[in-house]
Formats: sequence, C-alpha cells, structure tokens
Amino acid sequence: MKLPVSSLAGVAVIILYCVFTFSSWALFSTTYSPATNWLSDLGNSSPTYNPRGAILYNLGCILTGIALFPFFIGLYKWHTDERWRKMSLSISQAVGCLAAFALIMIGVFSEDSGSLHILWSDVFFLLNLVVLILVGASLFTHSRYIKAIAYYGFTVAAINLAFVFVSNTPLLEWFTVFTSLGYVGLITYNMAK
Repeated sequence: MKLPVSSLAGVAVIILYCVFTFSSWALFSTTYSPATNWLSDLGNSSPTYNPRGAILYNLGCILTGIALFPFFIGLYKWHTDERWRKMSLSISQAVGCLAAFALIMIGVFSEDSGSLHILWSDVFFLLNLVVLILVGASLFTHSRYIKAIAYYGFTVAAINLAFVFVSNTPLLEWFTVFTSLGYVGLITYNMAK
C-alpha cells in the first residue's frame, strides 16, 4: 500500500517530536516534571536546566516544523469542488505552514533567547489554535472525514484555547501539544484510509 507523502509526513511529525523531546528529557540536569516545567525548559542550555540535552529538543522542534510543511500542504487532498471548502482548506494550509515556521523558530530561538523565544512560542500556540478550528470546520461535513476525529479536533481546540487565553500552566502546555500531535495522527490515519 502506497501512503501519500502527507501521511508519511504526519507520522514523521509525531515520531520526530516525541523522540527528540523524550531524549532531551532523559538528559535534563535536574528533576523534570510536566507539572512544573515548560516543554521549552528542555531546550534551555543553561547549567541549571539542560546543558547536555537542549540541542536535542531544539533540533526536534526544527525537524518537526520542517515535517509539518508537507503534512499541511498535503491537505489539498481534501479539496472538493465546493468553493467554500477549497478556500477554507487553503487558508488552513497557509496558517498551518505559518505554525510550522513558528515551531522552527522556537527551536532556533530557544528559551536561552528570552523574549524572542516567548514571541515565537506565543505565535505558534495562537496559530495552532486557529489551524485546529479551521481544519475542523473545513472538513466537518466532508463525506470522507471521520466525524469522531472532528469532535476530537474541536476538543483539542478548546484545550488549546484554555492554554492560550485562560490558564497558562506547564501541564496544560504538555496536554495541548500532545493532544495536537494526536490530532495530526488521526488526520494522517484518515488520509491514509
């Protein structure tokens, strides 16, 4: 069975982010906990954080961002003759590519970079929220889109909304990122199917 490039990219997104994140965590210099530490702490190379593993987390963000480009571009497979859907998906793809670029910038400007890192993190999470809503709205009535995935996507968007606008805590950040990866996995499955 030949999988579309977008499906392979979706798998790569999940594997790359998880492998580099958990490898970096294994090298963290002190006790690390998702309840008290931000994901970006893994990319902080200062001696009190992650001098040995920071490069892994930052490289993981860059490679994951690169893999997100073909994933989002591959959403063209969902285009139909309906103008509104094609337009909505095209906007979703553009916003997704901007989110991918922001994730790359999170890796380039690690937590060591201070305000630049915060700026790119804020941009990424805001764009992630927008793309979750747009993709869900664009595909919700598509005949080949699995409705359970749509509901999951809207739930993930609500979690992301809570993280961006309500409660800015490390545990919610972890939950937001990994449920978003789950959404990538489900869309990848739906595309391959």
